[in-house]
Amino acid sequence: MKEFKIFAIWSVIILIVSCTPKVAEKVVEAPPTVVVKEVPKDDNPCTTLGELSSSKEDEVSTAYVLYKDLVKQEKYKEAFPLWQTAYYGAPAANGSIKYQYEDGIKIYKSFYDAATDPAEKQTMVDSVMAIYDKRIECFGEPAYVAGRKAFDSYYYYGEVTDEDKTYALFKEAVDGKREKVNYFVINPFTKLLSDRIVQEKISLEEGRKYAKLLLEAIDYGTSSGKNEEAWKIINAYAPQRLDNLEGIEGLYDCAYYENKYLALMRVNPTDCEIINRTYSRLLWGGCDRNSDAVAEAAQAKQTNCYTPPPPDGPLKKAYQAYTDGQYKEAVRLFDEFIASTDDIAKKAKYSLLISKIYYGDIKNFPQSRKYAKQSLQHDPSSGAPHLLIGKLYASSGPLCGPGTGWDSQIVTWPAIDRWNLAKRDPAVAAEAKNLIGTYKQYMPKKEDIFLRGIKEGESIKVKCWINETTKVRTAN
Repeated sequence: MKEFKIFAIWSVIILIVSCTPKVAEKVVEAPPTVVVKEVPKDDNPCTTLGELSSSKEDEVSTAYVLYKDLVKQEKYKEAFPLWQTAYYGAPAANGSIKYQYEDGIKIYKSFYDAATDPAEKQTMVDSVMAIYDKRIECFGEPAYVAGRKAFDSYYYYGEVTDEDKTYALFKEAVDGKREKVNYFVINPFTKLLSDRIVQEKISLEEGRKYAKLLLEAIDYGTSSGKNEEAWKIINAYAPQRLDNLEGIEGLYDCAYYENKYLALMRVNPTDCEIINRTYSRLLWGGCDRNSDAVAEAAQAKQTNCYTPPPPDGPLKKAYQAYTDGQYKEAVRLFDEFIASTDDIAKKAKYSLLISKIYYGDIKNFPQSRKYAKQSLQHDPSSGAPHLLIGKLYASSGPLCGPGTGWDSQIVTWPAIDRWNLAKRDPAVAAEAKNLIGTYKQYMPKKEDIFLRGIKEGESIKVKCWINETTKVRTAN
């Protein structure tokens, strides 16, 4: 009779595991447990059901079945004592099952959400981390678990966890799995890494190492054919955040710029904008002027994009600095020329040129806007500065949010405001209208603003670095 009861209990457990529906994975939700092969007892240092006495095994097996049903019903308080009996009685279950750790984390997270005292919240987080540590003890996979710890700390427990420790956990996950790091690590780690690089909280060497690993992981994961929806979300965010770091001199090496820009130039062999950018980027990245890559770009530039140099003077020096990939020096020299001339049209022209360098090369959006506004001061009738500011805003989805969703969508509102102003200038009206038509589809939908208690047409301030008041509009 006892054997039959145990068989029945394990049949229920197997049924629960095998019949659990599989849902689409999202980067912003806790990732699913990795399925692994059954681990023989000899390789598992933790207690299994088979090691318990007959009566204890019966009690713990029953607890496993009963608590699992309560967790499925989200009755976490009722499930907790039964989960404790199961977890502490046989933390390794049958030697391969791991859902007891996931369920324990769910229970403690529910307690965390309900807690109001910071000390109590911290206790819940400490309990979650202890469960993760036990999982490593019983089943290994320290890099995967480090990623899970970091993910939870970043998305769920940020108010009581230390961001530097979360960053260190993400590094541990990436160091352990390198390009095969789990997809749910990519976006949050990209955010933390980018912020630390820009704020100079870490060395260029460290930034270079992990930026390279993240790019390799994105390429590997995207081409794997697995978790396709998750990789779509990742590719809407992480690559652009990492691309924006090109403005930090010395972060990416020559090989990075060769791989990225030479390939782009070869696909567009007569596009002067791409050719000129490739040439200057290679030099910005420290490539030897005598290298084959620089020679190829120089030849394309000479063949397809030759323009007579300006006469000797400060502008010639500024253009040469820009061509040579010395972007900051070019900005300084153009700025000196603007200060020295009384020609209003030239002040407007070169202020806008500096704005474009900050936008496309140095990747400093606030500075780019500053010089675009300076150009407008010299020529208020020009639509080009408005056009560029709109592009700055539209490109800020990954800077102001996760690349998708509300925070990344609302940047389209002030962008379209700027393009509507640009439309007044016939010289850029067509491009402005095209951009408006393209980006309208990315605005929030009616249901999005309804859920936030916002009405279409009312004023709202888009924060982040933009900090502009605009009007609520929807894509539908």
